[in-house]
Amino acid sequence: MGNDKTPQQKLDYNLLFILFLMAIISAIAIDSAEPSLPLKLQEVNFAQKQLMWYGVGAFVIAATMIIDYDRFFQIAWYLYGFGMLLLIGLELKVPGTQTIKGATSWYSLGPLGNFQPSELMKIFMIIVLSRIIVNHREKNPNPTIQDDFKLLGKMVLATFPPLLLLMKQPDLGMSMVFTAILGSLLLVSGIRWRIIFGIIFSGIFVTATLVFIFFKFPDFFHKYILKEYQLDRFYGWLAPYEYSNEQGFQLIRSLLAIGSGELYGKGYQNLEVYLPEAHTDFIFGIIAEQFGFIGASIVISLFFLLVYRMIHTALESHDLFGSYLCAGVIGMITFQVFQNIGMTIGLLPITGLPLPFISYGGSSLATYMIAIGLVLNVRSRTKKFMFSSDRQ
Repeated sequence: MGNDKTPQQKLDYNLLFILFLMAIISAIAIDSAEPSLPLKLQEVNFAQKQLMWYGVGAFVIAATMIIDYDRFFQIAWYLYGFGMLLLIGLELKVPGTQTIKGATSWYSLGPLGNFQPSELMKIFMIIVLSRIIVNHREKNPNPTIQDDFKLLGKMVLATFPPLLLLMKQPDLGMSMVFTAILGSLLLVSGIRWRIIFGIIFSGIFVTATLVFIFFKFPDFFHKYILKEYQLDRFYGWLAPYEYSNEQGFQLIRSLLAIGSGELYGKGYQNLEVYLPEAHTDFIFGIIAEQFGFIGASIVISLFFLLVYRMIHTALESHDLFGSYLCAGVIGMITFQVFQNIGMTIGLLPITGLPLPFISYGGSSLATYMIAIGLVLNVRSRTKKFMFSSDRQ
């Protein structure tokens, strides 16, 4: 016997409550960070705007859930094409594009602010890769190793065009997110583990080769592989105190802020350490300084609970496409959380990726809300069966 609850009755209210808590934390953290911002930015109430974007996000979730996620399967390539057109427009610098800190990654929407199409393309990438896997598995129910390589090739070919455009913008952080989405879906695609381990070892070999080229042929490396400003991030990460006035400045300030918070923190709005980009990239440092190890642990725990709820939905789904959508969203959010928190505590180089749901940002928050809407969509249309024979 199937479960006849309506989609509204099958909403994951635990997940929605986690989002509600994150909205409160985000508003409090951004509000407390505003006095440390440059004077021209202090005129803007970022906390209020963030709550406004959360309100928009609620409508985005509702709109995403109205459409049966099977429809996204049908229009996957149209969405992919639309996203590519937006990225190509940035490359061609059509009217309306914005260049910020050397990267042409935004379109200006006038009073609404800037829109970053690569954020939307992340969702389209998850949808189209999920469709590729489902189609391949339906055509090859008993895949050979050659079939696995074909699937790998299809997924890499679909990921390569947007990845190339992102690297040309240049946007190293977003390129890493796309790679993480591809990697997370490869892990659950059914491809043999010997191939996946081969990819991992190949990655290690390529990294070692790049390090060798950097030391033996520095001119070639700087001209054709990584620009100087991209290498600055690695210098500031590996030896921040040697570059304390330049590349390592942000990391040193972040470590000071987090360390000075100790166990309980200094209290709300008691900020003594100046942090650049405090309301966006380094919001975690703001939280840790004010609320200490306990406050930072609560934030991390909420992300664990969020991922747990999404994994639960992915495992409950009886539809491959729905499960892959959830897996892609889990990979995207998990990587960004790990990267952002990792860079603020010195575990990873600084890439400029925001902390999902907490950092200020309209287009990024809207993207996360679409992603959550997809997961809720899958859950609301997953039927539960009392007897296994009813699944047939």
